[in-house]
This record gives sequence, structure tokens and C-alpha cells, in this order.
Amino acid sequence: MVYYILKIAITVVLIIAISEIAKKSSMFGAVLASIPIISVLAMFWLYFDTQNVEKVSALSTSIFWLVIPSLALFIILPILLKNGFNFYLCMAISCGITALCYYLMVSILGHFGVKL
Repeated sequence: MVYYILKIAITVVLIIAISEIAKKSSMFGAVLASIPIISVLAMFWLYFDTQNVEKVSALSTSIFWLVIPSLALFIILPILLKNGFNFYLCMAISCGITALCYYLMVSILGHFGVKL
């Protein structure tokens, strides 16, 4: 139980730190957020829990392929916000389009025999 609390605490502290730093400097917040801290932590926790490098490798490969469609959020969100749409609506639309992009990427990769 202590282990899970530690995992949650480390992850939460990182997310809060990024949002607090972004309040002062969007550039430094973006640098921290763009470093795949969550992915690295996930791979670390997965390896620590399983000692299975194949699972870590599979997770890393899946993350690689899914970074591409995730970029849709970072393209669509600022466009919608700059056009005066409500923040919550922008987030919903951006997340929905990103989910569609994930679906398309998984479908396209599956067509070429890549399983995530």
C-alpha cells in the first residue's frame, strides 16, 4: 500500500510542479511537460512491478506510435482558443478529435500489421 501511495505522490507532485511553473513561465512549463516524464515514470513503475523488459519495450513502442495522433490536441486547441471559443468546449472538441486520431492511427497501424 505504501508503494502505491508513493507512486501516486511522485506522479501528482510532478503534475502540480508543471502547472505551477507554467503559471510563471509557459516556456519552462512546456519544457517540463514535453519531457516524457509520465511515460518514463510509467515504464519505470512497470519494470519495477514486473521486471519484464518485453512489457517495457512494448509500452515504449506503443507510446511512440501514439505520440503522433496526440499532437492533434496541441494543434487544434490553440486554434479554437484564438478564435474565441469557450475553454471547456475547446478542450472537449480537441480531446474528441484527438481520440478520433488515436482510433485512426491504431486502425492504420493494424492494417500494416502493427499491434499496440
